[in-house]
Amino acid sequence: MSDESAIIERVLSGEASAFRQFVELYHRTVFQFVRNMLRSPEDAEELTQDVFVAAFQSLATFDSARAKVSTWLLTIARNRCLNQLRQRPPDRSEDIEKPDPAPCPAEMASQREVWLHLDAALQQLPLEQRTAFVLAEIQEFPHAEVATIEGIELGTVKSRVSRARERLRAAMRAWQPERVANASPRRQLHE
Repeated sequence: MSDESAIIERVLSGEASAFRQFVELYHRTVFQFVRNMLRSPEDAEELTQDVFVAAFQSLATFDSARAKVSTWLLTIARNRCLNQLRQRPPDRSEDIEKPDPAPCPAEMASQREVWLHLDAALQQLPLEQRTAFVLAEIQEFPHAEVATIEGIELGTVKSRVSRARERLRAAMRAWQPERVANASPRRQLHE
């Protein structure tokens, strides 16, 4: 029996400490995905808690033959994020967080500016492309697992990620062509 299965069995038997262990095991993965989708740490923390409440309520229906626990949790997280994003008014570029005015080296200020523009470009992607890109490129899930989470074909995942990369490259080139001409969005995201 795997560690995941053992924890699930302990949770289902009513052991409170097992659920705490379950949350600790997956919290970071779920929170990072939600944070990348919603951009607000407060909203991300609240929605992450909702994901674990939903998971707890339906843990008895989890089927390890169909998916890994992380895949199942991210599917719940994805659906909750999409619901919340559909209810929000569209983001405006003037709402983008500005860099802190505190003095810091020029390199750090420049890097922060790149991140802000990349975040803004990511938020402008269609939801389908954004979720696929965040899962595949930022969280580095295999495309096959992204397909399972998204409930789509593998080829569709590859297409969405590719389109997202192109849109991000175009947005970054339009912002500052000389700085990003040779840099890919994935490299910038992982720096």
